[in-house]
Amino acid sequence: MSAIMETRPVSAHGASAPATVAGPVTQVHVIRAEWTKLRALRSTWWCALAAVVLIVGLGAAIAGSGTAYHVSAANSAAKGVSASLLGLLFAQLVVGVVGVLAFSGEYGTGMIRATLAAVPARLPVLWAKVIVLAGLVLPVTMLCAFADFFAATAIVSARGGSVISLTDPGVLREVVGSSLYLTVIAVIGLALGALLRKTAAGLSVFAAVFFVVPIVVSALPQKITGFARYLPSNAGGVLWGSPLDPAHALSPWTGLACLCGYAVVLTAAAAWRLRRRDA
Repeated sequence: MSAIMETRPVSAHGASAPATVAGPVTQVHVIRAEWTKLRALRSTWWCALAAVVLIVGLGAAIAGSGTAYHVSAANSAAKGVSASLLGLLFAQLVVGVVGVLAFSGEYGTGMIRATLAAVPARLPVLWAKVIVLAGLVLPVTMLCAFADFFAATAIVSARGGSVISLTDPGVLREVVGSSLYLTVIAVIGLALGALLRKTAAGLSVFAAVFFVVPIVVSALPQKITGFARYLPSNAGGVLWGSPLDPAHALSPWTGLACLCGYAVVLTAAAAWRLRRRDA
């Protein structure tokens, strides 16, 4: 099939309005179609709102509780910022849900058959979903991260704590890194949804990898947990200062590269299954 067909809704008089738009199936057209589908889902906007509350709201609540943070030789400015970003531990579940649903939801409703009929090459659908999802998650979480930073630092300063600036060592990297982390997490969720094709399975695996496994590993004897630093949440979490022992953590950009490696491998596996297996 060499054209994308779009059917308009039924008119007010009950007659169909079957006007169609035909055109070559290009990557740009597929991206536009996927963006329309993603923004039409109410779950997308509910999850976006939840991410805002978790990142900004929880960060402000942390900054306003306990003793006001003071920068010292033992407590860097970056460490203070990472404390206000702890909402990411919960926000990653939200973006993971969006990622999984972006693909598995179509399998659940059967809509994937129409999608693949319109785009018989199949892989442009996967690339379009990755681009659209990353294009939504990155700016939204970036705005949330900066809003959290300015809100939390203002609260800490008003309570008599230290004034923390974006120019302080490691601070800008943590703020920007938190958004990069969540964006890659969303892509991993999407890859799981495309690979497993069932929402329950995708969410279960995602929750196990990012929540259950790190907790279980942390309870094991230290001499057999050398691999813990390479777990997705621990590797990528170094970017924003997740609570992993710094002595056993990867460097921030090495951690991001490791996390991106998981995303690439899972996306490649999803692409292989999409080409080889029918919907």
